[in-house]
Formats: sequence, C-alpha cells, structure tokens
Amino acid sequence: MLDLSAIEKKWQSRWFDSRIYEAKRNEKPKYFIHFAYPGISGYLHIGHMRGFAYADMIARYKLMKGYNVFFPAGFHASGIPAVSLAKKVERKDANVIKYLKENGCPSKIIPKLKDPKKVVEYFSKIYREQYWKRFGFLIDYTTLTNTISPGYKKFIKWQFKKLKEKNLLIQKPHFAPYCPNCGPVAVDKSETDISKGGNAEILDFTVIKFRMDDLILPAATLRPETIFGVTNLWVNPSIEYVKFKVGEETWISSREGMEKISHQKENIKFLEKIEGKDLVKKSCTAPLIDRKIPIISSRVADPAIATGMVMSVPAHAPYDWIALKESGADIEPIKIIEMEKEETKEKTEENPAKEICDKMAIEGISDKKLEEATNSLYKKEFHGGRLNDKCGKYAGIKISEIKDEVKNDLINRNHATVMKEFSEEVICRCGERVAIKRVPDQWFIRYGDEEITKIAKEQAKRMDIFPREYKEELPKVLDWFNDRACIRKGSWLGTEFPFKKGWIIEPISDSTLYPIYYIISKFVNDGIIATDEMDDKFFDYVFLGKGKAKNPVWNEIKKEVDYWYPVDINLGGKEHKTVHFPVFLMNHVAVFPSDKWPRGIFVNWWITQKKGKISKSKGGAEPIPHATERYGVDPMRLYYAHVGSSFIDIEWDGSTIENYQKRIFMIWKMANELLEIEGGKREVDEWLKMMMDERIKEATMALDEYDLRKASNLIFFETYNDFQWYLRRGGENEKLLKNVLSKWIQMMAPFTPHLSEELWESIGKKGFVSITNFPQYERIKMKEAIIGEKLVYNIMEDVAQILKVTKIEPSRIFLYASPKWKWEMIEKGIELEKKGKIEIGTLIKSSMQIPEIRKNAKEASKYAKKVVERMKKGDISKISKKMDEYSYLKNSKDFLEKEFKAIVEIYDADDPKAPDPGNKKDMAEPMRPAIYVE
Repeated sequence: MLDLSAIEKKWQSRWFDSRIYEAKRNEKPKYFIHFAYPGISGYLHIGHMRGFAYADMIARYKLMKGYNVFFPAGFHASGIPAVSLAKKVERKDANVIKYLKENGCPSKIIPKLKDPKKVVEYFSKIYREQYWKRFGFLIDYTTLTNTISPGYKKFIKWQFKKLKEKNLLIQKPHFAPYCPNCGPVAVDKSETDISKGGNAEILDFTVIKFRMDDLILPAATLRPETIFGVTNLWVNPSIEYVKFKVGEETWISSREGMEKISHQKENIKFLEKIEGKDLVKKSCTAPLIDRKIPIISSRVADPAIATGMVMSVPAHAPYDWIALKESGADIEPIKIIEMEKEETKEKTEENPAKEICDKMAIEGISDKKLEEATNSLYKKEFHGGRLNDKCGKYAGIKISEIKDEVKNDLINRNHATVMKEFSEEVICRCGERVAIKRVPDQWFIRYGDEEITKIAKEQAKRMDIFPREYKEELPKVLDWFNDRACIRKGSWLGTEFPFKKGWIIEPISDSTLYPIYYIISKFVNDGIIATDEMDDKFFDYVFLGKGKAKNPVWNEIKKEVDYWYPVDINLGGKEHKTVHFPVFLMNHVAVFPSDKWPRGIFVNWWITQKKGKISKSKGGAEPIPHATERYGVDPMRLYYAHVGSSFIDIEWDGSTIENYQKRIFMIWKMANELLEIEGGKREVDEWLKMMMDERIKEATMALDEYDLRKASNLIFFETYNDFQWYLRRGGENEKLLKNVLSKWIQMMAPFTPHLSEELWESIGKKGFVSITNFPQYERIKMKEAIIGEKLVYNIMEDVAQILKVTKIEPSRIFLYASPKWKWEMIEKGIELEKKGKIEIGTLIKSSMQIPEIRKNAKEASKYAKKVVERMKKGDISKISKKMDEYSYLKNSKDFLEKEFKAIVEIYDADDPKAPDPGNKKDMAEPMRPAIYVE
C-alpha cells in the first residue's frame, strides 16, 4: 500500500531544501499569480484550501509550460479579527480556549495570544507550515509578509498620498457600522470584521412621531405613505421601554432603540424607565392625518428592531392583520391602496392583507409564511397600486412613483426623522451587536469617480477573467460601486491614516495594491533594504519610475518590479466579487501607469456544509491537519480540482474524498503494473500513441483556459481508462509504455505533485518532475486506429446491452460493417454542413448525384433523415474520417471472441452473399455495425 503521508513529507522536504519555489528574474516570460491573502482570525478550514490549491495547480502548470513563475503570499492582519480573538483569550472565553486546544494550540502558547500581534505571529506560522507547505504549495516563501509590518505600513501610507494627489480622497458625513467594543467595522460579504450579517444592507427608515400628550412615540417604517391607513400603534407589554431626551423633545422607545438613536443623533439624554404594559390601552395621535389611535400590545413590536414601536396598517401589512386578529381588538382596517385585477379589472376586496393571509392559510404571528406574504403583497402593490381618496393630495399617485414625497412632507413638518437600520442582524467578531453610527467627518476613497470607473471598465474588457460570467458582471459592479469609507477609529490593527491622527485605514482599503509589495518584501526579509529607507521617494522610483535611485539596491528592486509586474492572475473566493476585486482594479488604474495594470482575475466558489458556508468563526469545519492525515494531500488536491466546476459551490463530503484517495491508489497500482510489462509491438500501439497525444492536447487546452475540472478528468480518469483499454486489447510494448507513462506522470504533476514525483523516481528519472516541461502534443491527426478502437469499444458495449436485455448465452455473434454508400452519404452531409445547407431534402438531392447512392435510392431517402439527426447530435464529426470498418473488425475478431466467449462472424453489409439470419444487415451504418446474437 502506498504511504501517502511518507511520500508527501519526503518530496516536500526535497522541494523546500532545493528551494525550487524561489522565483528569480531571468530571460523567460514571467507569470505572476497570487491568491487573496487570508485574514488572521484563527485556524483556517478545508474550504480555504480550495482556492489556495487552485493557485498552486495553475502556478505549477505555468512553471512546466516554460514560464518563470512568481507565486507570493502573505497574511492580512489588518482590522479587528486578531484583536477580537485576543480579547476573548484575555477574558478566558471558554469556547475560544476549547477551540484553540481542539485545534492543537499548545497550552503554553494560549496565554500569549492575549496580544493581537502574537495572534498574527502564531497563526502566520500555522498557515505557512500546517497548511501551505503541508499541501506542497510552491509559494515563494521568501516573500511572506503581513499587513502590519513596518514596511507594508509605509507602502500603504504612500498609496494614500498618491490617492490624495489625484483628488480621490474626500471627507463628508457618513453613517458607519459600529461595534460598541471594537469601534467601526466593515460589513460586507467577506465578513472580515464580523461573524454574522455579511449580506446586510443599511436601510433608511422613516421614524414617524406619534404624539401622546407631550411625549413622542417614534415608530419606524420603510413605507411612510401608509400613514394614511394606520389604525393603531403596537407596543410590547413584556419589555422595558425608556424615556429620553432628543434635543428638546421627549421620546419613548425600547432601550435598544435609544442606543441606536444615540449613535445617529446628538444631545441624547436618558430620563427614566417605563414598562411597556403601562403604555398599553392608552392612545396617541398620528401625524399628518391627525387621527387618534389606540396603543395595543403585540409581539410584533420587537425591541431589537428599529425603535421597538410599530405603526399598524392591517389592510396592507400581513403581520399587522394577524396581530390585530390575535389582539381581539375591535378595529376596522383602512384600505388606502387600490389594486385592479388584470383579468377582470374588478376592485379587490377591502383588506388585501386579509386576502393573502387567507389564501396562504396563515393562522398565527409565528407562521413562517408571513414573511413571504408580506413580500408578495408589497411587490404587487408597488408595481400596480395607487393611493386612494383617503390619502388627500396624494390620491391617485402610483406607489412605484410616490418615492419620498410623503416622507419629505412628514420631515418638513417635524412629524418624522430618518433612522438608519440594518436589513438583518449584524454581529461583530467580539460577539456584540453592530449598530450604525454617524461619523461627521469620515474620509472616503472616491470610487464613484466617473473617469476612474470608465478606465477600470475598459481595462476589465482587456483582462482574462474567470468565470466568463464575471467578466460580463464586473463592469456593472464598477458602475454602481460608490465612494467607500476608508478609515476607522478603534482598537484596530493596521496603518495609521496619514491625514487624520488616531484613525486606522480599514482592511479592504489597505489590500488593493498589495501584490506589488511582495516584490519588495523579498528584499526586506533578506535584510537587503531597511524599512527606514522606504520613504515616498523610494516608492515613487521603484513603482512609478519617478526621481533618481538613491543606491544600487533601488535600481535592482525597480528591475524586479518592471520584470514581474503586473499581476497575471489574482485568485480569490466569490465573496470578493463585489468587495475586493473592484477596488483592486480601480486602485491600480488610479495609481499606476497602464503597463502595471492587472491582467487577470480568477474567482472560485466555496466549499460548503449542509448548513451553509463553512466559517472559521462559526466552527463545524474539519481541521486541515486532521483532513490531510485522514485522506492524504494529493487526494484532497484532486478532490478540489475534479469534484465540480471551480465556479459552483461544493458541499464537503468525506466519503467523496475517500473515492479520490482510491483513485490515487488505483493510479499507483496501474503505473507499477505498466512498469512490469515486457513485450514488443502490437497493432494497438498506434492507438495508444494517438490517444495520449489527444489527451495532452485536450488537457493543455483546458488548462490554458483554467478549466481545472476538465483537465483533471482527462488526466486522472480518461487517460487511466486508455491504459486499461490498451492492456485489455493485448498491448505490451514496454518501450512505448515507459514513454507514454512518463508523459502521463508529467500531466498529473500540477494536480498531484507528490504522487507524480514518486512515480517519476520509480521509472528511473532524475530531478523533479515538477520542473520538467509539460508534455507537448504532436498534432497527430485522427487516424484509423483512434476511430477503429472506438468502433470496437462501442460494439462491446452494444453487445453487452443486448445480452443484458435478452439474457442470451451467446454461441455466435454476427457483425455487419456499414455499406460504402452510407459512408458516401455521411461525407456528403459533412460537405453540405460546411456550406450551411444541411437539410434532408438538400441532402437527398445532392446524394443522388453519386452513383453508389443512386443504386440504393429508396433506402438512401430514408437514411438521409438519420444522417441529419446524427449531425445535429454532433457524433458525425467524430467519425468524419472514412475508414475500412470491415478490415478493422476482422483484425479484432480474436479479441471479440475472447471477450464474449462466442464465435464472432464479421461481414461486409455490401456483400450479397453474407448470411443474415436475423435480418439485421440493412441496419448497419458508419460506426454502428449491425449486430445479431444467437
């Protein structure tokens, strides 16, 4: 049995001792690939390894294709993830301590992780040793850096000075996600700073001021126009509300509501507590309509949502209608939106909310269908509804056109204000709920700049972007991508903003130009340049060619930058489609000259689990070290490449990995069996040569298009089957086998490098297969051997199917090769298709000009339909080379008889003397011999 762990360690040791990963400038064409560096927030999981493995496979392939490959990596330490983990360690969070221990963190290390910088230091080593090196990644380990290193900070400050020079930094008020513990945080799909709510949007709620004597009861809504249909106010009797001052007004809301408002308005002063039950059964006045309405108790008033008070519009809000039913209150809903049914033009009933609730059989406030009903009714009314006569001067206006008219009226009369709220709950990595806070003088990067957007879109068109759908999508993302707040204040790691003391550049904004810094980090790590020397003049010179070199080292670094840059492929997960990739591109076109702009992007999808995305913070992922020991590195690499397209999510399944492990063992066994074969030339040799050439060609084309799944299928499954077929057909040419086997090993090397090195050594080859040339195809034309073996294989499958259905124990099998006139008709069909004239009538008319076909006019007229059908299916192109079927079948007679343990008689369907006991002869057609079994 092959010891996967042993060969992995053996070859990794040799690779890294020989430093074959280290990129050095030479005369070869360069290729720069990197993956989006991981954030430092704890142990990574098997999902992360998918994208990392893709980058290594592509890098290894390009290396074998003759490129000088630069494959750097680093660690994204900015922001609060490391800080958050450190704080949990400091307060001895039981779950975190357990998590660290279960993942193998030594007890003596855990107390040190109270320091965020120690978190970065410790996990950087884990990522390097337990993940990247353990998977055999040929990352250039001399480049490793992190985003809080002194040199990197200087680089980021230089970048922001360049942005300011180009008027791409501005200040304006901003409402930012804010954690009470950690300060401002970023809320986006990358979930760099948060543990929940990456898809949350910031919504503008209209807070309508309902008055109760000299008090204001604020109710937040996204549909202020429905004020005309309000019937009551909902309050939760089981919670504690608070009374507080907002300027000169006195408000009552839930405590959570007051805290949110305090982040968005000034002069907030707590006064006293008040029980929700003490508000129930009182009344208040609805503004604008000046209607007195009752305050009723209901669970729909959630203290965590907006202000904890809800205005009730039971004719148009399913939640309100159900809550009203449950309350037992004698209140008549007020319909304010008219909606006509398309088919009858009749008016709908007086309570649309009741109608949809009845239709969906919704009974209680906890019914999950309520959300669906709400969305459905809102969508219907938005697109086809109008305000009715109960809405005064707004009567007749379409809901889709009302926009902010009612809202602005309410605000102008001091009947309402605006409040920002998330569309879903957002939780910081520290565990606190994230609010929205007003920052009066926030700094932004002007991603909304029209000129930068235009240039970025033009560059996107020139880039190699995978999947192709994202190439179409990216310009649209750039169009709506707006100014982004770029600094935060709080206990963050990162670079201090050069234009506002005490503020830190946020993590997305400090990770846009970073690939170019990898080139410099090699010099920093080797001590060739001191960070003190890396001032603005240094970066201007080595990156932009401005100014003069201070010393020879500057010149050498500039040569490296000019040789390696730009990036050829930036590879990252799909969460970066609307987060990192747009700003990566826009910063490059804003700061660098065009010869330094990115050339490619590769987006990979996720490894998921049954409950959704695998997450470091949420747990549930199989630890990487455990997975590598259990399954082996090469089986996992092959799994990532082959289990599905790079551009779909894959659900993690250990049993599937075991199948790939078995495949590795099968290939090892097959290769060793091939090496033991001794023999000479056979007729099937030509087929094996041509098939290997075809596999190399197809795999090369797939890899050039970054289609890792197709390439790995060709190499690990189709080529394996080719060898099986060759042996089954009696092939035994040891010289040919060693030659073809060596090519197969080279083809496997980018995907399963450890197995490939071990096999390379076992066939007597010197050096590393990883740095040999990827085999080239010889462009051998599809000769008769390829088509003939396909013919034999198809016959075997067809006969096997006949035997399965009929349950016959065969004694004799009759095979009839296609008549020549049918081949002629196929050729005529191909000729017409090239001219774009392939129709049944056209084919019959053209074919009748050929004497051989004209002799069989009646049958030919019927066969024309089959020819057209086969051409539409695409299988005609695979048999377009006319061949001597009869002779090839005769030469395969012994093999077929051995396989079926029966006498096989082969005839030419053109032969009038050929026996035809089953009346099958006339059914023969090209590459589909007629078959009769008795």
